[in-house]
Amino acid sequence: MRHYLEHLEETFRNHWSEPGVVTYGGDSFTFGQMAAHIASLQLFFKAAGIGSGDHIALCAKNTARWAISFLAINTSGAVVVPILSDFTPEGIMKLVDHSDSALLFTDNEHFEHLDLSLMPKIRAIVSTDDFCLLYSASPELATCYNKRNECFAANYPDGLKSNDLHFNIRDLNELAIINYTSGTSSEPKGVMLSYGNISASVDYAHRHVDVYPTDTIVSMLPQAHIYGLVFEFIYPLTGGCTVYFLGRTPAPTLLLKAMREVRPYMICTVPLVMEKIYRSAIKPVVSRPVMKILLTLPGISNMIRNKIRAKLDEAFGGQVRHYIMGGAALNHEVDHWFGRLGLHYTVGYGMTEAAPLLAYIDWRDYRQGSCGRAVDCADVRIANPDPTTGVGEIQAKGDNICLGYYKNEAATAAAFTADGFLHTGDLGTIDSDGNIFIKGRSKNMILSPNGQNIYPEEIEAVVAGESYVAENLVVERDNKLVALVYLNPDTLAAHGIEGDGVAKIGEQVLSAANRTLPAYSQLARVELRDKPFEKTPKMSIKRFLYS
Repeated sequence: MRHYLEHLEETFRNHWSEPGVVTYGGDSFTFGQMAAHIASLQLFFKAAGIGSGDHIALCAKNTARWAISFLAINTSGAVVVPILSDFTPEGIMKLVDHSDSALLFTDNEHFEHLDLSLMPKIRAIVSTDDFCLLYSASPELATCYNKRNECFAANYPDGLKSNDLHFNIRDLNELAIINYTSGTSSEPKGVMLSYGNISASVDYAHRHVDVYPTDTIVSMLPQAHIYGLVFEFIYPLTGGCTVYFLGRTPAPTLLLKAMREVRPYMICTVPLVMEKIYRSAIKPVVSRPVMKILLTLPGISNMIRNKIRAKLDEAFGGQVRHYIMGGAALNHEVDHWFGRLGLHYTVGYGMTEAAPLLAYIDWRDYRQGSCGRAVDCADVRIANPDPTTGVGEIQAKGDNICLGYYKNEAATAAAFTADGFLHTGDLGTIDSDGNIFIKGRSKNMILSPNGQNIYPEEIEAVVAGESYVAENLVVERDNKLVALVYLNPDTLAAHGIEGDGVAKIGEQVLSAANRTLPAYSQLARVELRDKPFEKTPKMSIKRFLYS
């Protein structure tokens, strides 16, 4: 397994004059320009007494300068603490303090809402908007920062050359990143990821998803989330790919405009995004009566499916080789149609603690309903499987599995089995070919009065397939199953449905779902919501708010 920073150092040298990171519609930096900014910031770290093992927090919207800030910290030997910019100011300050960070990189917008008295360990704050100094605990430190360019000129009188580049490549077992998860509870935990954890994931990605220096990618996932950090930034960048950052998640029109202009080789996203695309652009077409008939005719059917797929590919720039979805299960109906269309898609499985992948398979070998096969850098097993269904907890052990949780020995101890396997908390099965099928979260499982295990996620998949349903969540109320449903307002409006008609739609959803569901998991009622569910930054519904 190759250290990802060794790989990155080589890539910088080989592609010095080529574009590395770009803020879409804004700053653009070659690998050489990135290296110069990294070296300048690291001279400040050194002068400020910030060395290997010290912690530096990073909380800002996705930009090219966010990327440079991350690399300046990560290649200096300091521990980088990426914090989701979607957290509240109170949450951000709490995590900055909890992480024992000495420095903070943030954007001007977030800085305006921070209270320095609640972050007493912070010695300086640097803007990711323009690398200006926003705060210094002492005049001496401010002078040190403001003179970093003079120090840079003294150290590199002829400018920084590719041969001058030397990253501080620490031992694979050392702590590299503390990644605070959003999770499904109100208390995020700091997942400790080593250089080896990240190296294992990056190495796996290079061996299974080719990337070339001529490639580009649009980064639209939160970079403070490990899925986006590894698969939309570190891994493609080590391959010489140019990474374009969109900042906050843009409106669909801007997103598709960026895709057409950047022409990415890969789309990393969460199922919810692709499900929305299916319901808005594909389902209305394939659901037409005449289209249903045409899709049964072999020759014409192939032509129609190819045309729909080509239009979808073109909407994303026309160069996408891989659509990779993760973070949640893909709706069965959407999965079925993507397969019929021949879309180059696959569904993976992972978590922050696995940096991030536990399962993946190339789209050519993807089996619908699964989330791929166990990555070869981890041993994945089903613990204590049910003798009749084979369902048990998914557990994992390997080079990509985290060190534990920062300053939380109790949580760390509870996270691992006696023989060192990570409790994922997910329930699933593995078939004879090694395909993993997720059934749900162990803490979400509902035990019926007759002792039957009920997985709400499976019921939700059925409800989601009904017309007009945008989002839904199944909960237990008074020993009965209830579906909380948010209907698509645009679809309702398009069909002129309002008032009593909306209530009737809820009744139709209940009736249709129960015709499909087995007797033990029938819904007692449907409760309609007037607004979407609150979600985590990776677009998972915050179940704990509704249970």
